[in-house]
Amino acid sequence: MNQLIAIRAFARVVETGSFTRAAEALEMPAATLSKTVRELEAHLGVRLLERTTRRVSVTAEGVLYYEKAGRILHDLEDIDASFGAVSDAPRGMLRVDVGGATARDVLVPALPDFLERFPDIRLELGVSDRPLSQISEHVDCVIRIGALADASMVTHLLGYASAVTCASPTYLGWHGTPEHPDALRQGHRLLNFLSPMSGRPFPFRFEQGEDRVEIIAENQLGINESNAHLAAAVAGLGVIQTFLHTARPALQSGALVEVLPEWRPAALPLLLVYPQTRQMTHRLRVFVEWVVGAFQQRLG
Repeated sequence: MNQLIAIRAFARVVETGSFTRAAEALEMPAATLSKTVRELEAHLGVRLLERTTRRVSVTAEGVLYYEKAGRILHDLEDIDASFGAVSDAPRGMLRVDVGGATARDVLVPALPDFLERFPDIRLELGVSDRPLSQISEHVDCVIRIGALADASMVTHLLGYASAVTCASPTYLGWHGTPEHPDALRQGHRLLNFLSPMSGRPFPFRFEQGEDRVEIIAENQLGINESNAHLAAAVAGLGVIQTFLHTARPALQSGALVEVLPEWRPAALPLLLVYPQTRQMTHRLRVFVEWVVGAFQQRLG
């Protein structure tokens, strides 16, 4: 058994969720790939994958082996790239985890430029609103909004995300347009955005000069995903506070209307982060340099 080939075969099955798709990606017969993975399991003395006629799932041992073996494959890609015929052209797999609305409204629209500049980089986006503590070690970098308390992370400031308070014209037609944040405490439905980590709602915050108002609404409807949160406001279910880049298309189309524009809360930093222990590969370096410019242009 060639262990390196077997590790690559196993990793591709995990990543694609299918022996057939993995075999196609590796350009080898499915029977050969299946035999190679079985030989790896025999060598290790553990079952890495559970196979049924309908699906393939990864065992607990398989998850652990994938995390450790994935780092080896990642390092090998870097070594190969550094000795490539065109050593200054970044190549290989880059895995980025980004929040849902940030991916939809900022990163993905800018990606054609990045992929055209760096055709040898294979980019995988994990799109979620999970906190940093729940992100796999197999991710190269993470893009999130908000202050970062973890000193073990290297941070790059991508810009600042302004927040807006808004609702649909239909909702405002029924409930009226508030003229002060305190008006939201009575007769209005506030749609909470729930923390993906704790499940608790983020408070509505308002600032005007030295004045500060904070409202923690009772949870008639709480949502922990940014796209669904925005959709609920467009559907007329209540008032939301969200980021301007998230709401901008709906505001421009008239699906949402900003309320209390003179009471916007302070903008929050949008950061790209990765652990200090993570090697700064060539492909990660060019991505960081590119994404700083792309985000500043789109958040401006």
